[in-house]
Amino acid sequence: MNWRISVLLLVLVSLACQKDKGKAVDTIENNYLIEAEELKSIINQENIKVLDFRKKDVYDKEHIIGALHIWRTDIEDTSYPYNGIMASKTQIETLFGTLGIKTTDTLIVYDDNGLCEASRLWWILQNYDFKNTKLLHGGISEWKSNKGLVTTKIPEVNPTIFKLTETPMMQYYVSKEQVSKALNSNVVFIDTRTTDEFSGKQQKKGAKKAGRLPNSIHIDWAKAINHSGDQRMKSLEELEIIYSKLNIKKKDSIILYCHSGVRSAHTTFVLTQLLGYKNVKNYDGSWTEWSYFNDLPFESDSITLNKN
Repeated sequence: MNWRISVLLLVLVSLACQKDKGKAVDTIENNYLIEAEELKSIINQENIKVLDFRKKDVYDKEHIIGALHIWRTDIEDTSYPYNGIMASKTQIETLFGTLGIKTTDTLIVYDDNGLCEASRLWWILQNYDFKNTKLLHGGISEWKSNKGLVTTKIPEVNPTIFKLTETPMMQYYVSKEQVSKALNSNVVFIDTRTTDEFSGKQQKKGAKKAGRLPNSIHIDWAKAINHSGDQRMKSLEELEIIYSKLNIKKKDSIILYCHSGVRSAHTTFVLTQLLGYKNVKNYDGSWTEWSYFNDLPFESDSITLNKN
């Protein structure tokens, strides 16, 4: 009798492991990711606000029913001579209040670019200690694949008062000054742009010159998602393999950057929320800001300047 029970238990454990293994490949369970089916079940709740983070002309053609529109320029501080700096706390409060978002609401953010845009908003809100944010895994294409409804109708909003924490922790934020001080430390700098941007072959609009931060290593942010497929994150097993090739440890101090802190915000999400890296910061101004200052050191494959 005992051996039969033992055999039965082994079979049940084996089946459970197989089930879990398959689930890990298809779905990544995370507090900040939400699947389309789950969103369908809660979307009509009063405290759920859906944000469409795509360009306005794309939003106007179709969007999830009830979705409010937001774009990069809405969450940028325009007081700088260059683009991309994160909006101030007051600016976010005013924006969300205008959109009818309450402090107690839960935000569901989606885009059509593998959550790259949505991750930037997630990153900003994390820095301001607002945690009630979820990213729609797979974006609008996943929503439509699951028979989620879309519309061209613009929702009506009633302005509210939205308030963030008085003294935010800025958990994943690092400034130009902090980056400069870290250059001669044991911090690992990771460039999440394309290979051509990293090498200095390509100079994107907004930057004063091409190049990279000194001693940076490179990985394209898009390696984390099925970029030419369903726009979902790759499995945890795949992600572990991809980032292990960088030879960095999960306790290392890491500073990420890209062109203007958007793509690197996505990698911040992947490293901290999916893979468990402990000390990750995203350089807000990224290469765009860095390139504006001639006294700051930089490298490229054609020239290396080591100024201090």
